[in-house]
Amino acid sequence: MADGRVKVGIIGSQFQADIHAASFQIMPHEAEVVAIASPTPGNAAALAKRFGIPRVFTDYREMLKERDIEMVTIAAPNSLHAQMTKDIAAAGKHIVCEKPLAMTIAEGEEMIAVAKQHGVLLMYGEELFFTPKYLKAKEMADAGAFGKVYLVKQSEKHFGPHSPWFWDVNRSGGGAFMDLGCHGIAFCYFFLGRSPIKSVYCQMGTYVHGDKTKAEDDSLCILEFANGALGLIENSWARRGGMDDRIEVFGEAGVTYANLHMGNALPTFSENGYGYAVEKAPSTKGWTYPVFEELWNYGTPQELAHFARCARGKETPQATGEDGLVVMHALYAGYASAGEGRKILLPYQPPPGVKKPIDLWLNGPARAQAAQR
Repeated sequence: MADGRVKVGIIGSQFQADIHAASFQIMPHEAEVVAIASPTPGNAAALAKRFGIPRVFTDYREMLKERDIEMVTIAAPNSLHAQMTKDIAAAGKHIVCEKPLAMTIAEGEEMIAVAKQHGVLLMYGEELFFTPKYLKAKEMADAGAFGKVYLVKQSEKHFGPHSPWFWDVNRSGGGAFMDLGCHGIAFCYFFLGRSPIKSVYCQMGTYVHGDKTKAEDDSLCILEFANGALGLIENSWARRGGMDDRIEVFGEAGVTYANLHMGNALPTFSENGYGYAVEKAPSTKGWTYPVFEELWNYGTPQELAHFARCARGKETPQATGEDGLVVMHALYAGYASAGEGRKILLPYQPPPGVKKPIDLWLNGPARAQAAQR
């Protein structure tokens, strides 16, 4: 087993890459970022300067040649996850892939297989498995506080993503459900002890951002689990006022509510506005709720430190490629449900020729009928 901190390379240079770099600095004892790669001119160099990262590359494949790098995090568009994972695995380095795992189920299966082939870990970037407030709710549920849990709700809403590629369905694979619903699916699955998902029912539409995307900007999804519990997932790119992220847990003997931001915020009124309040907040004039220790509250530093310990064999990954693949199956079923206007039973096999999840909604009969009305 190697000594010292795990040497990390980051692929990407925008919003999520910034979060990765900052998170490793919040918990610096397990790992250090030694390189960053991004093809966008100047972006990688700027991020490297801000966080004191010594090596900068415009081609991630050149970064993978650095022998001391042990783990690489992927903070790149969804359409690039599969090829990057294969290249990282071939270089003999452990992989942290941001959600969602891939564009297609077949890609996800290939990513898992190639990581096993090369003897490296494929770890899935789902920070809700590490969010302190949500983990407390799970701890209480597992201790029997609520009796038999029959409903878990997870909601994540804001007014749209930071990077332009999210709006392009050919690069993202889908809209708000693909981007945010993957969190809710994974969380409910995790919270309920990884009980298999039996069915998915989903409604979605493009209500606000039709001028910039074909993707859905709002979705509602119901998951039915083998243990009898339900998951209700609400997602939106159409909700003004900044990020809203919360869970609700209902059981025969109790209930708990957890708002990720409000319990860690300072109710504030300002005529003039100020710097930064919280992720996705468009303005800081009037009443706002600035959050402190935001990344810690999300769980990303804890997640990445855990993955670094896994890379050294000290721990077993809590979020794996297999977890990401479960989410991919549910995402496909959700888009098929919205496209066909019915509940979809799992396991679900998409028809041949489907290149991305959202095609099942865009080309579905229910959407076509709605357009004719």
